[in-house]
Amino acid sequence: EVQLVESGGGLVQPGGSLRLSCAASGFTFDDYAIGWFRQAPGKEREGVSCITSFDNSTYSLDSVKGRFTLSRDDAKNMLSLQMTNLTPADTAISYCSVPPGLTAPAIGVIPFSAFEFWGLGTQVPVSS
Repeated sequence: EVQLVESGGGLVQPGGSLRLSCAASGFTFDDYAIGWFRQAPGKEREGVSCITSFDNSTYSLDSVKGRFTLSRDDAKNMLSLQMTNLTPADTAISYCSVPPGLTAPAIGVIPFSAFEFWGLGTQVPVSS
């Protein structure tokens, strides 16, 4: 059974940093693109950053480029997101998931009904 377990969230002040991790199991991790998604209070869920399986190309929201760094460790079935210079607009519950064969990078507000697997998420409250 596919399992995705997010960790690393926690209260952080504006300008601070956090590193999120996603531990994956139940599928061939290195065969699939995978990414981070978040849902802010009162907002739609959005794709934040994703990474391919073939060449580790990354795609990210314009608002996080230069601040967030996505990486995967296929030997450990792990996905990480290093976040720096956080702002209150980054406040959200963050999830990892595997895009279900989308034709475009899973970035921004997209239909998520076809996403089959999600972790329970990890909270990222950015506040002073």
